[in-house]
This record gives sequence, C-alpha cells and structure tokens, in this order.
Amino acid sequence: MQYQGVLTKMKTEIGDPIQYYLVFETDFIHINQLLDKKITVAFVGYQCLACGKNKKIFRQGYCYDDFYNQPQVGDWIMRPELSTAHLDIEDRDLEYEKKVQLQPHIVYLANSSNVKVGVTRKSQVPTRWIDQGAHEAIEIVEVPNRYLAGITEVALKDHVADKTNWRTMLKNEIVDENLTDFKNKLKDFIPDEVQAYFIDNVKETNLKFPVLQYPDKLKSLNLEKTPEFSGILKGIKGQYLIFEDNTVFNVRNNEGYVVNLSVH
Repeated sequence: MQYQGVLTKMKTEIGDPIQYYLVFETDFIHINQLLDKKITVAFVGYQCLACGKNKKIFRQGYCYDDFYNQPQVGDWIMRPELSTAHLDIEDRDLEYEKKVQLQPHIVYLANSSNVKVGVTRKSQVPTRWIDQGAHEAIEIVEVPNRYLAGITEVALKDHVADKTNWRTMLKNEIVDENLTDFKNKLKDFIPDEVQAYFIDNVKETNLKFPVLQYPDKLKSLNLEKTPEFSGILKGIKGQYLIFEDNTVFNVRNNEGYVVNLSVH
C-alpha cells in the first residue's frame, strides 16, 4: 500500500494504548496497525501549511515568510506570558489571538523524562500530554486566559523543569513520581492572582503508548539528509515513530514535508 501527503502532527485518541492516526488530504492512516510492518518514508518536497507553496520549510510547517507573519506561530505560542489579547492588544491578528488566548487554559505537571511544568488550552487535554510522550500528568490550575497560565508557568519554572529530554522519553528511562505531592509543594509559588484557580481534587492521568520495543541508542531521521528510509515500525510515542534499528522519526518536526509512505 502506498500513500502520499503532507505531514502534519499525528492525531491521537485516548485508549489503552493511545491510538495514532496520520491524516493526509485523501487518506486516513491508523498508524497502530502498522506496528511490526516494514514501512518506507520517502521525501517528495515541501508544502507550507499556510501558503501551500513548495517552499523550503523554515519552522513548524511554515516557510520563512509565513513563519514571521502567521498568527499561529506568534511568540506568545511558545511563551504564553507574552499573550496580550486580554488587553485588546494585537500581535499579528487580534481576532485569531482572542479566539485562542481568551479560553480556559491549564497549567500542568507532566512526566515524560522528568517532571516538567507546561501550559495548554483546556480543549487540548490530554492531547498535549500524549504529544509530549508523558506517561503521567496532573492539572495544577485552570485559568480563563493564556496570559494567566503563562505567568504561572514562569513562576513555577524556578522550582521545576520546563523541558523534556526527548532521548530519555524515547528510551523509556522513566521514573514514576507522585505528581500530587509535587503539585502541592508548588502551590505557594503560584502568583497571587492565580491562587484562586488552584485545582484541589484531581487525580493524575496515566497514559500507555503503543511500543513493542524501545530503542537503546537513538538515530534521528532527517529527511533532507536521508530522503528515503525503510524500517520495521516498533513503536509510537509522543509524536515519534520508533523503528527496529533504533531510528526515530519526529513527525511533528517534519510538518509541511510532502512524503510517500509505503507499507510492505
């Protein structure tokens, strides 16, 4: 079977284990069904997620020009504390920014390689945790906009990590932690204006990923250096495909790349 399409972040569905889907313009591929099969990924070209042109992808699926003008990739995406829609101040497109920023947001703890703090829209729970490869996560606060979530994350970053070690996550060198204890220790460091939004009674969420074999060493697949790769799929975790020969492929990092996907 052969498919062709533009790579975008894999869609996920909560389950035991998580279910993964790759969505192309004319195909909907259930990736879990490809486990233990040989698949070939071949690089065809680029298609910017904004303009749709065959222009080299700069970051996050966008060509250089669109990365610097599309509201979906404004600085406030990576740094929520820079959000200004609640002040009626535009960054790139106020209508879009209000739609995204002025909705409930969650500040959470997730454990994928270590315990880290993060921010996501409430509508993206538990998708955000799945995308990070977290095997456990818990909500700390639920706030009405992205700015309040951002300043909370900034305050907590002094006391807990805010980055995931993707190598540790993929090797599954993980330690279970009591996230409720972690969360309670952080409560005093939450900004005063956010204290009222602290969530008291919530259990941690546990996630199981469809992995038959974890890699012991990691080789990251770069489609520009290796335009065609074949391997037996052994697992899916976060937004990574894990192959039998220890090659790992970050689907999300290759958004905007047009590929042929063959199943043998």
